[in-house]
Amino acid sequence: MNSSQSAAATLEHAPAFRTRALSNRSFVIGSALTLLLVATALLSLVWTPYSPYEMDLPGRLQPPNPGHWLGTDPFGRDVASLLLMGARASIMVGVIAVGIGLVIGTALGLLAAARRGWVEEVIMRLADFGFAFPAILSAIMLTAVFGAGIANAIVAIGLYNIPTFARITRASANAIWSREFVLAARACGKGPFSITLEHVLPNIMPVLIVQATIRFAIAILAEAALSYLGLGTQPPQPSWGRMLSEAQTLLFQAPLLAVFPGVAIAVAVLGLNLLGDGLRDLLDPRLARQR
Repeated sequence: MNSSQSAAATLEHAPAFRTRALSNRSFVIGSALTLLLVATALLSLVWTPYSPYEMDLPGRLQPPNPGHWLGTDPFGRDVASLLLMGARASIMVGVIAVGIGLVIGTALGLLAAARRGWVEEVIMRLADFGFAFPAILSAIMLTAVFGAGIANAIVAIGLYNIPTFARITRASANAIWSREFVLAARACGKGPFSITLEHVLPNIMPVLIVQATIRFAIAILAEAALSYLGLGTQPPQPSWGRMLSEAQTLLFQAPLLAVFPGVAIAVAVLGLNLLGDGLRDLLDPRLARQR
């Protein structure tokens, strides 16, 4: 039984899987931090202490107080409200950008593994070419042509994810194509398309889930970096990265303005990385035993 089959068997025994999950420290902590991030974003849909777009210049740069739990920024906006809205922007960018990479990259990787030959060679060389353009460089090029904005940032991050998913999918799928049950399916007359959907894709799903979780964390970092540079989320939409950018000139006057969004980014990325690490252990128990 291969690792993917053992993962599927584990999922079929929900009580045992739940017990192992609760005993996995990385999974528990990562899940808690990730749920906190999601809950924060959902809360911003229905409630924020103040409007994140409402400026109060006489009340600018207030320290944390009962009226403004985390203080106010240089424009008098409530920092807690900005953080809540920034979580929503980070999740939106992460979900869409990782979705672009996952769907397109997985399709290309499966095609490369199924067809082999020149098709595989062309797809892998295109993936190598894509690695030459990281998200920030792609965003700069898109900004030069179409202007700065969150849509261009999402496209840039999504394009950067495609080669990663294509390579991982192709490597994992090639391992499955050499298995006996796939050879048996081919002997029964099944075509590459049917084998890919019925046998290959289900067996590599655990790998893709873990990778998507890790890429989600990278997407949040990339969005924060692009917003910090002025290439991502644009005013007046709140963003953790732009909050850091606006706070950099006030580090000695109001250092907490940089601390709060920095901690938010760190907690979100840490939670997703720990969740991915925990999922890797749970979906492939051999890795856990090797530690």
